[in-house]
Amino acid sequence: MTGAPASAAGGSGATPVPRGDKLGATAVNQAGLWNIANILTMVRLLLVPGFVMLLLHDGGYDPVWRSFAWAAFAVAMITDLFDGHLARAYNLVTDFGKIADPIADKAIMGAALISLSWLGDLPWWITGVILFRELGITLMRFWVIRHAVIPASRGGKLKTLAQGTAVGMYVLVLTGPLATLRFWVMMAAVVLTVVTGLDYVRQAVVLRRLGLAAERAAALEAVTAAAEAAGAGRAAGVGAGAGRVPGEGVAAGEGVVEPAAGARGAAEAER
Repeated sequence: MTGAPASAAGGSGATPVPRGDKLGATAVNQAGLWNIANILTMVRLLLVPGFVMLLLHDGGYDPVWRSFAWAAFAVAMITDLFDGHLARAYNLVTDFGKIADPIADKAIMGAALISLSWLGDLPWWITGVILFRELGITLMRFWVIRHAVIPASRGGKLKTLAQGTAVGMYVLVLTGPLATLRFWVMMAAVVLTVVTGLDYVRQAVVLRRLGLAAERAAALEAVTAAAEAAGAGRAAGVGAGAGRVPGEGVAAGEGVVEPAAGARGAAEAER
């Protein structure tokens, strides 16, 4: 949302805000491409290649460089938590943010999963299940977006948290009990990924079915209204014609005959 420039507003372009209002009122007037929410999303996008280079540096097995990669991944996950909240809280939602935010989310998670599987730290089937679910749900959102928007559920948020925690543990070089713990955290993330994915599919099918039913009902109502309007118009036209032709014809005939008869009587009287 971009406010009108000063030249277009005929003044400084700033809208006075009462002192008692919150910061959100000011943010509404300043919302544009370069707002804090979009900047955090851009930072997350820029972190993706940096994270991959840090993770794969020196063959991908240097604990120090993997710690740096974990820090980059953690920053990306933290920005994911804040950019959406800031955009909604201060009305900073933009078209760029709507497109870039989910792309950044999938990019950092996909890059981490593929890199870990390529290094042999994470089974490819786990990467395949998670990426298939994320891509499928994204496409399904576009499938039903004309009818309704599938809201983010608590299960979906818990899934994201579990995925981020598990992937972060795999990025670090862990051994012993911590290595066993991260495996079970990842299994929990996979289960949540599958369960929430199936729930999203159910919601999408229901919303699309309701949307199509509403469209059919609206179309039927429009056709019925048009037919009723056309019938009323024809009835009005027939009624107007029936009331006009006979009455006007008789009146015209009487108006013409009577003056003619009066003229003939006056002529005979003069003769």
